[in-house]
Amino acid sequence: MKNNHRSGALDISALHLLHRAGQCAEVLFTNETGKADLTPRQYAILASVAHNPDISQTGLVEQTGVDRSTLADIVRRLVKKGLLQRKRTRRDARMYAVRLTQKGQSALSAIKPAAARVDQRLLSVLATGQRGDFIEALGEIVKVMSRQAAER
Repeated sequence: MKNNHRSGALDISALHLLHRAGQCAEVLFTNETGKADLTPRQYAILASVAHNPDISQTGLVEQTGVDRSTLADIVRRLVKKGLLQRKRTRRDARMYAVRLTQKGQSALSAIKPAAARVDQRLLSVLATGQRGDFIEALGEIVKVMSRQAAER
């Protein structure tokens, strides 16, 4: 028998629904990527680095929303896997510039189609006319909330 329990206030909680949608997206990503051995966060970091060669780790924090200590750990693991290279910048010896290695570019190229399928599957539950508005609304939430967090 199907469980039809309702969550009450959670049914209309943006916080809860965004969290649950994120969980669904991660499961889809894991299922689509199979043995690729990359998490959605690692994919986001590789994609950001590919789009911004020699980006600083601070820049990656801003681009991806991953907190500093977690990002430093993820970058360290991606360097260890041979997907990223990290070097000190000339401008500031305390700062690292990050770029994809050839292996990292290959891994990103291999996983991009799976990530696109995840996006398509997630958006497919919405009517075609709602998809652009949904992405735009999510982008606006991220932009405004990120700006407000930076101002604190």
